[in-house]
Amino acid sequence: MKALSLEHIIQKPTKTVAGKSPLILLLHGYGSDENDLFSFAEELPDEYCIISARAPIPMQPYGNAWYAISIDPNGIKTSDNDGARQSRNKIAAFIDEAVQAYDLDPYNVTLLGFSQGTILSYGVALSYPEKVKNVIGLSGYINQEIIDLKSNAAYAHLNIYNSHGTVDQVIPIEAARKTPDYLKAIGIESTLSEFPVGHGVHPTNFYEFKEWLEKLG
Repeated sequence: MKALSLEHIIQKPTKTVAGKSPLILLLHGYGSDENDLFSFAEELPDEYCIISARAPIPMQPYGNAWYAISIDPNGIKTSDNDGARQSRNKIAAFIDEAVQAYDLDPYNVTLLGFSQGTILSYGVALSYPEKVKNVIGLSGYINQEIIDLKSNAAYAHLNIYNSHGTVDQVIPIEAARKTPDYLKAIGIESTLSEFPVGHGVHPTNFYEFKEWLEKLG
């Protein structure tokens, strides 16, 4: 089989469904790798093919990034939006590659991201809504600079789950609290679940988004 454009690991479904299996694509955060979120895989619904992708930019001494982040002498953080858009497009292309390579359902793709992976999940889903059905966004926010907005009608099928830690020291919760209003303005109803943690995933958070996904069927 031809190598796909992003390094990845895969857990194939253990439960058969009528037709092709749905996909959950895991997108890790800044400085991590494909093994991080893959710890969720065995607890996720077993009808899904679960793929965890590695971000394309290697970091030192370890880990990877989807795009560069810089901090100036005053502590102001800046994201490389051009790099983010490039990774957004790479992820969109990788979805097509994975669907074809593993014979998956192109109409049932879920993006599950953490932090930078969440920012990219929103970027992909809102710029390429035809490729995505569901988004699970953990500890991230919407960066409008990396989204090519479509008509509200293009988002009618999208389901989005958002969660964030109330004491997140990396991405303040105020950034995440803007997400539901932004989505509502483009026709997507969603809420924000808040948990008493920092930049991480509370156990209750995991079971809540798992139940959310199961209810969607």
